Amino acid sequence: MHENGERIPLTIADYDRKAGTLTMIFQEVGKSTLEMATMKVGDEFKTIVGPLGHPTEVENFGTIICVGGGVGIAPVYPIARELKEAGNHVISIIGARTKDLLLWEDKMRAVSDELIVTTDDGSYGRKDLVTVPLKEILETRKVAKIWAIGPAIMMKFVSATTEPFKVPTIVSLNTIMIDGTGMCGGCRVLMEDGAKFVCVDGPEFDAHKVDWNNLLSRMTFYRDQEQAATARWKESHKCNLDRAVAEGVK
Repeated sequence: MHENGERIPLTIADYDRKAGTLTMIFQEVGKSTLEMATMKVGDEFKTIVGPLGHPTEVENFGTIICVGGGVGIAPVYPIARELKEAGNHVISIIGARTKDLLLWEDKMRAVSDELIVTTDDGSYGRKDLVTVPLKEILETRKVAKIWAIGPAIMMKFVSATTEPFKVPTIVSLNTIMIDGTGMCGGCRVLMEDGAKFVCVDGPEFDAHKVDWNNLLSRMTFYRDQEQAATARWKESHKCNLDRAVAEGVK
């Protein structure tokens, strides 16, 4: 955001080439996203770098499934849209912990031939994890390829669900990125064929070749520092946060 800010990975959720705009969706989790949420119309980022890595492979595969979990629904949207425009039969499954965390249902419906909505707590749509309808479809229909974007644990279980059916499954691992140039090694992910770097080799990978246990453990590596940075920022901005709450601004 500024000269003392940190670089964080955000996936492009939408864009308008004519207007020259990018749309990104983020969840307030740590110091940087909390700070981003305080930005107002007209504010500027100091630096934006991207896109990084390799583009999504888009062609007419046949029947495909796009799975989005939580804020992962936003980045799976342009993939579903491009695959639909390429002639695929697009089945989309989107889910969240609860209704309040579900987003872009209308946008996903507009680019899907079929849409299934789930919530963990049953507050909206089906009371299921996204893997339940995914398995039901794979048991009854022929699917050419699957894309899944969401929390790492969700992508891990999507991978475990699709592997017995031998359906190629692509996951996006951008959340582990840091530097974005392949130099820091922070986004190293272990694959069956060796280590890869998300920012230069990804962000999409074959889900069935990812060492998920290693990835999940590495994503907690800086948790203590992240929590400390968040606490420091909240304390230094307590007055502004209290005022925002009083004014009804989330």
